[in-house]
Amino acid sequence: MTKWKPDYDEAASEMAKAAVAFKNAKQFEQAKDAYLKEAEYHTENKALFHAAKAYEQAGMMLKDMKKMPEAIQLIEKASIMYVENGTSGTAGIALDRAGKLIEPIDLQKAVDLYQKAASVFENEDRLRQAAELLGKSSRLLVRLRRLDEAAVSLQKEKNMYKEIENYPTCFKKTIAQVLVHLHRGDFVAADKCVRESYSLPGFSGSEDCVSMETLLAAYDEQDEDQVSRVCNSPLLKYMDNDYAKLAISLRVPGGGGGKKKKSPVAPQGGSAGPPPAKEDDDYEGGLC
Repeated sequence: MTKWKPDYDEAASEMAKAAVAFKNAKQFEQAKDAYLKEAEYHTENKALFHAAKAYEQAGMMLKDMKKMPEAIQLIEKASIMYVENGTSGTAGIALDRAGKLIEPIDLQKAVDLYQKAASVFENEDRLRQAAELLGKSSRLLVRLRRLDEAAVSLQKEKNMYKEIENYPTCFKKTIAQVLVHLHRGDFVAADKCVRESYSLPGFSGSEDCVSMETLLAAYDEQDEDQVSRVCNSPLLKYMDNDYAKLAISLRVPGGGGGKKKKSPVAPQGGSAGPPPAKEDDDYEGGLC
């Protein structure tokens, strides 16, 4: 007699049909259980992609049941299986979707998911998608007032856009960097970001460049009125909301007893920008 072998493929197929039936009947708990069984059978059958899909669907049932943390846990599990199966792009999309789901209730978890998704796409050399996801992470870090981490994230984002030669977006990231660094109280890092952006084609003399030169000069001179004019200009006012809020809330430091700051960048004419001054700061070595 031949040894009996379970037919996992057929069992998974039947569970998938049951899951859809439960889902259509709005019986989400039963649908979730059926999807989990389907995932189990696909795993036994070494069909990782289909197992991951079933786990992701089970997660969506939990989402419909308003059990968001549990839903995210299953979607993350699915993303790991997608990567193991060699379908990293699908993993990145799943993590991005999970980030959107959890963002309204847990910003920190959303940051983690967007960063994981960005890493997946970066490993696949899909830098545009990676940069877009880092952009989501950067904005949420600003919202969380984790400005040191936001500065690091923005720099990585900007480097990716530079690598794919999307220079106009690099200009906008420079503005965001300046706002973040000034809110961190680090004028030197803000100034350095602008100086190093002179190497980007088209930046010198652009509206973005002139605006940042003006802002840094006014900030250094403690000219509150000029800072307010720049920060309330359409260029800054209509940035992504989290950066626009940084702009309109920026204030120059008080006049008492602070350390003398480095002189701001000089406006660029036809000549090349001045060489960056050697400064001792926490971000030496490539943050900007």
